[in-house]
Amino acid sequence: MSLAHGRPYLAIPGPSVIPDRVLRAMHQGSPNIYEGHLIEMVAGLFPDLRVVAGTTGHVAMYIGNGHAGWEAANANLFSRGDKALVLAVGQFGLSWANSARAMGIEVEVLDFGKSTPADMGQVEAALRADTGHKIKAVLTTHVDTASSIKTDIPALRKAMDAAGHPALLAVDCIASLGCDEYRMDDWGVDVTVAACQKGLMTPPGMAFVWFSEAARQRCAGSDLASPYWAWGPRAEPTEFWQIWDGTAPTSHLYGLRAALDMIREEGLPQVWARHRVLAGAVWAAFDAWGAGNPAIGMNVADPAHRGWSVTAARLGAPHATRLREWCETKAGVTLGIGLGMAPSTDPAYHGFLRVAHMGHVNAHMTLGALAVMEAGMVALEIPHGPGALAAATQVVAKGA
Repeated sequence: MSLAHGRPYLAIPGPSVIPDRVLRAMHQGSPNIYEGHLIEMVAGLFPDLRVVAGTTGHVAMYIGNGHAGWEAANANLFSRGDKALVLAVGQFGLSWANSARAMGIEVEVLDFGKSTPADMGQVEAALRADTGHKIKAVLTTHVDTASSIKTDIPALRKAMDAAGHPALLAVDCIASLGCDEYRMDDWGVDVTVAACQKGLMTPPGMAFVWFSEAARQRCAGSDLASPYWAWGPRAEPTEFWQIWDGTAPTSHLYGLRAALDMIREEGLPQVWARHRVLAGAVWAAFDAWGAGNPAIGMNVADPAHRGWSVTAARLGAPHATRLREWCETKAGVTLGIGLGMAPSTDPAYHGFLRVAHMGHVNAHMTLGALAVMEAGMVALEIPHGPGALAAATQVVAKGA
């Protein structure tokens, strides 16, 4: 018998749960795209997007997903033959490197593996070795969606400054914006990339690039910035259509307006605190489960290096795949695959999964997902330690 009939819960790291308020806002006919309410509403999005990213700089909006955000950043940051230093702590750092390489950018990758944070000493050494200052920008993920590793951006900026290197700093915040604390200007970030489908609680379809005035000036001569990707007209349009290089994504804009209103009403520090507590509940559950089975554990050992939006974990093959299937078909909870931990053709692939706790998520959703997971472990006879739900509820009780 299945107990999945009812409202399903999508606990994957994007697209995240879409609030009813956002869905209602999107459910309306197409507006006048030449004058009136839409133009006025979009003008109000720019300051609110700056607040979410912690910047007074420029912001450009694109119709596209996170990969489109990478391409927009690449196109404006670099000319053909320029060099990027990419810090990879999982699948998405490597993917951003591949995106840049495919556009004719020379790429040097510092690959720190799938479970350990970036070593800032190595970063500083790599920049010091670049005596000719060929590296134009350092690219990194704030939270890698696959590994859930969080990079210490202030420490990275400090390492860059210690090396005396003039490279710009570009950060992928696709998995962290609106979930983890992020302060673009305070942390010395020049370019930030994000998308709407995770912490911004809007269906996939919009990407954003925030950029400092220094980045705008340094990159003014980029020969990769075609008319569509060029961030200048989008950030400082003289006509409304230039924000999109064509027709605006009207339904997404209505949804984004509602999502930003929800973030403002809750308060950004409270949004961060909510994600931190819910992440801690998930971590406490895995610690308890793993006490009875060493095959169970989180991908990132040190809590200081874990993102607050998603938890990557291992259960041992084939139990992660078995548990994901049981949770979805028997209880209506969809967990994320263990992306990038092993090739899909490798039996080890079936030992990894991810639990998302991003965006429009509260205590009963996270605790409910954990309860379903434990029920699945019992039903499937997956060995695990006791006390996970009690440990998770204690975290929530203390954080509430």
